[in-house]
Amino acid sequence: MTKKRESSRRRFLKNVSLLVLSFSSLVSLAKNVFKFKSRQSNCNESTEDAYGQGPFYTSNAPFLQNNLLADQNELGQRIIISGRVYNLDCTKVIPNVEIDVWHANHDGEYDNSGYNLRGKTLSNNQGFYMFETIKPGFYLNGSVFRPSHIHFKITPPGHNTLITQLYFQNDPYISTDVAASIDNGVFDASNRIIPLNVNSNGILEGTWDIIINGDGVSLGSNNIHVDKGIIYSANPNPFTKEINIHYGVFQTSSVGIFIYDVNGQIVDIIEEQVLEPNKYSSSWIVKKNIFSGYYFIAIKINDLHVHHVKVFKK
Repeated sequence: MTKKRESSRRRFLKNVSLLVLSFSSLVSLAKNVFKFKSRQSNCNESTEDAYGQGPFYTSNAPFLQNNLLADQNELGQRIIISGRVYNLDCTKVIPNVEIDVWHANHDGEYDNSGYNLRGKTLSNNQGFYMFETIKPGFYLNGSVFRPSHIHFKITPPGHNTLITQLYFQNDPYISTDVAASIDNGVFDASNRIIPLNVNSNGILEGTWDIIINGDGVSLGSNNIHVDKGIIYSANPNPFTKEINIHYGVFQTSSVGIFIYDVNGQIVDIIEEQVLEPNKYSSSWIVKKNIFSGYYFIAIKINDLHVHHVKVFKK
């Protein structure tokens, strides 16, 4: 009996050691992944574009309805631009930032008599903003084409306005464009050239975080506190009635999984309890009053928003 108990004890200690080793490796991997992402998205202040406002701005654009800058009948490749507005050291997010956007249509033409492809939105109380439009077309600027771009006029409450432009990776005209090709100094455009990836609905999606002088709120960022917890995946995405959420907790903490709409309002709470370090799974079974559209699934560790993913309900 003594030998059996000792053998069982050894197996138990071995299994525990393997579990700890496996989980430590998992945490290390997650940290390395997010360190790489963090290097890609360093906390660099968003810069003014060398062309400034340009000649095609129209004041008093209307606020967007249903996050649509381009209506569903607009010709062109649909794209979704989203991100978060941070203060200059990226320790806080800034709500209620007015984001005035405008751009050319599929043929490279601006609507200079009305407000087509022109509109405003606000960052929500979590600092998020998002809009859907079409990818702007090219047009001649003298003897060369301007790359596809979206104009931004960004005004945090009580602070100065930033006027700039957003560009897209692999655009054939970036290298020959006076403004988009600048890679240093006050007009450095390199952090404003973003990738676009096709989502499962066939829509191009891009993320651009705006870093600007303003008064923010301490909600944490998407990757600074990855040593506390992370959402590994949420699937299927898009989803209809239910989505499975897989997440990890890296230290004993009070953990919450919250669902936010695009206005920053909590629409559901999936988990709210103290959890030990481990991997977990939960499901969001949507209620009848949840409409189709985009939502953010966020993990909070000790009331600090440490990570989020964006999902779409059909």
